[in-house]
Amino acid sequence: MTTFDADGITLERVEEHVWELPREGEMRVPGRVFASEALLEEISEDKTLQQLKNSTHLPGITSHAVCMPDGHQGYGFPVGGVGAMDAEGGCISPGAIGYDINCGVRMLTTNLTYDDVQGREQELVETLFANVPCGLGGGGIVETDVDTIEEILEYGVEWAVDNGYGVEGDLLHCEDEGRRPDADPSAISQKAKDRGKNQVGSLGSGNHFLEVQRVTDVYRESVAAEFGLSEDQIVVLIHCGSRGLGHQTCNDYLREIEQAHRGLLDRLPDTELAAAPAGSQLAAEYYGAMCAAINFAWVNRQLITHRTRRVFEQVFDRSWESMGMELLYDVAHNIAKKEVHEVGLDEHGVAVPRDRAVDTEERELYVHRKGATRAFPAGREEVPRAYRDVGQPVIIPGSMGAGSYVLRGGEESLRRTFGSTAHGAGRLMSRTQAKKDYWGGDVQNDLRETQQIYVKADSGATIAEEAPGVYKDVDEVVRVSDALGIGDRVARTFPVCNIKG
Repeated sequence: MTTFDADGITLERVEEHVWELPREGEMRVPGRVFASEALLEEISEDKTLQQLKNSTHLPGITSHAVCMPDGHQGYGFPVGGVGAMDAEGGCISPGAIGYDINCGVRMLTTNLTYDDVQGREQELVETLFANVPCGLGGGGIVETDVDTIEEILEYGVEWAVDNGYGVEGDLLHCEDEGRRPDADPSAISQKAKDRGKNQVGSLGSGNHFLEVQRVTDVYRESVAAEFGLSEDQIVVLIHCGSRGLGHQTCNDYLREIEQAHRGLLDRLPDTELAAAPAGSQLAAEYYGAMCAAINFAWVNRQLITHRTRRVFEQVFDRSWESMGMELLYDVAHNIAKKEVHEVGLDEHGVAVPRDRAVDTEERELYVHRKGATRAFPAGREEVPRAYRDVGQPVIIPGSMGAGSYVLRGGEESLRRTFGSTAHGAGRLMSRTQAKKDYWGGDVQNDLRETQQIYVKADSGATIAEEAPGVYKDVDEVVRVSDALGIGDRVARTFPVCNIKG
């Protein structure tokens, strides 16, 4: 048997690209890492594997804890992690969802080609930067009051469409049609609402960005056609989340859960995994608050979409409708949902990975995806009707100097990963180290001179933090996803211009 050892943790290879951390001690389930050996070497360089092991102690965790090929160290729970907790006897953990609730990405298609954009890159990047708020602090596309924030938190993208910031197609092509019905605006603190009310329609900072791209490769032509993608086409990627509102909401509930459920916390190997037992008051309140923050993030991306359409109208002197600027799909990365999954059982009725099961049963689970993307295959009812016959679109952004990918939910995703795949390239280097190793101006100039990629940011430090060398190889991440059948390659894109905070 092939093994991999790192800092006292030994993984056993189950099959190609599947590595298992066997159950031992207080672990409730094994852990599984889905990665090539090259990616596993990078994953093992921080505390990701220890965090994966720690996550297996969470109450009600089912079958196995998952680390995706883009996995890296996070707060308590690894980024690139998936944990499915029993909805009755399990728990819900804010750390297994993340501070930036519904950090996610959406793609807009167009009928423009790369020839239409060449020579206008500088104008396009400057106009986008002038019109799409980004950077730390406040400043959004719309000014909101208390009543408006309440409506956004409750209705999500429906609010945006009703108020002229979107069209019906934007609802139909968004995960959950842009609204979590379990949202409870009253469960969001006033401090969180105050932080969010001036940030509706803003990118924020860090790794969030708006990128104009061209489609360079198509791998599955029939699926690409269903998604409206073709070679040399211009598309737009928008990556951001719930801003200060989501961050504050996560922080509020972490502190409350730590106090109210100290007994559970004392039994966990890491306090950052603080969790509320399923059925408890705090679990219900946090779930309602999280769903409301999810709605906020979808509205945030929708308003940026609205402004992006206006910028394209200005630069190309055509209506956005005539340019075919339609939403392909919007996916969430940091999220937990109640979902029904078929769970594998051993001869004693204990939940195990499906490849070891002698029987199965359907169970309702809190599926936590932190830095992971839902990737449901064809036929699953949650997939929008437009894509139900081919599978859910999955969008995997790379760095601003590398390609990004569009995938579709793979046939093996439900069996292997609770219907999930990676969410990006995954960081190799901390932001602090990146700023030591890279100079923003040099990165910006190099991208433009060697790859004709135009980048504009709120600061040079942001560019340094997001330099291409800071990230894993997105091509390898996607290759592993495709090989495992959890997310099938459909098309590859490459940056044309990029704005970030």
